[in-house]
Amino acid sequence: MTRIEPVQIESPGFKSNPHPFYARLREGSPVARVKLLNGRPAWVVARYADVAGLLKDGRFAKDRANAVTGDQLAKLPRPPKAFAPLMRNMLDRDDPDHARLRRLVQKGFTSQRVETLAERTQVLSDQLIDRATARGGFDLINDFALPLPVTVISEMLGVPEPDRARFARWSKTIITNTMTPLSLLVSMPHMLAFLRYLRWLIEEKRRRPADDLTTALVEAEESGDALDADELLAMVAILLSAGHETTTNLIGNGMLALLQHPDQFERLGAQPELIEPAIEELLRFGSPVEMSTFRYAREDLEIAGQPIARGDMVLALIASANRDETQFPQAERLDLGREPNRHLTFGLGGHFCVGAPLARMEGRIAVNTLVRRLPTLRLLRPDAPLRWRRGLVLRGLETLPVIIS
Repeated sequence: MTRIEPVQIESPGFKSNPHPFYARLREGSPVARVKLLNGRPAWVVARYADVAGLLKDGRFAKDRANAVTGDQLAKLPRPPKAFAPLMRNMLDRDDPDHARLRRLVQKGFTSQRVETLAERTQVLSDQLIDRATARGGFDLINDFALPLPVTVISEMLGVPEPDRARFARWSKTIITNTMTPLSLLVSMPHMLAFLRYLRWLIEEKRRRPADDLTTALVEAEESGDALDADELLAMVAILLSAGHETTTNLIGNGMLALLQHPDQFERLGAQPELIEPAIEELLRFGSPVEMSTFRYAREDLEIAGQPIARGDMVLALIASANRDETQFPQAERLDLGREPNRHLTFGLGGHFCVGAPLARMEGRIAVNTLVRRLPTLRLLRPDAPLRWRRGLVLRGLETLPVIIS
């Protein structure tokens, strides 16, 4: 068994700069054993080729019940009963259930459908910048990168405007939950409030159908298109949470990278036509999705020569793969014109992120608008330590104070 120095990969301290650790893994321990904060062991996979292979490998299940033996399943910790409906989300399901759930929602996130939202996203971006810059300095996360995708996904799902700030707080609590006893205790009231709200929202769409995605999912359930009550609840929950968290991190991490590399900030300002490859490079360099959600080995197997036992939990280190020099020459260099750029931020295979077109569109408009309208934007305290959110799968900032010089 490969052993590495103990690290807490969910901690804010680790999130502040995980890349030296990932580089050591790629060099000497590409498949390594770690222990999560809740005490559970997991394998982490660091190299690009192995991560890409893992994400497409049918020998791994997303639902642990499809991988472990009955005895193993009985010994595994179970989430609180109140959380059970959320376990029915499509991220944690295998085919054919995953494919069925994905079909029901993906038509709302096609590139053509997403582009119809571009004009609204531009208006929101300009409004948020107007409001924020009236004060001179502002917090790029809480004044811009968070409210923009929260508003877009809320409007898509039909969440009333007064409720959006609440659901963003609930989502943050859920995303940063490390499943330790203390973390579960702290998050329980937020989780229960979130579930109560979602049940109310779904019933509201039954009573008063509207032209939104929640209504479409309710009608799919009622027409017998295979969404049961828990699946419907889990689907709306994951769309609300995942529908803005990744984009918030894309904008926040991406703008941090640009502000720390002023030559690239100025390059984009002078060449706005670079925005599409620029977003791909910011997705690679900043890796708003740091690692995959859990996968479980369905059988005894090997990755890069390392034996993995049936039932073992495995995490693909997407942020590490995105800095692998064998795939990305000068991987530590931010290059907005990088081509090719086959980053793995949105995954691969059947679980490729259904919201990728939405995140790309929002990121493109948000970053381009910030660079175009605020060419003298700077970090308020360039040498001050940054506050990163704890959690496992995502990597994002708590705050990013900036100023217009």
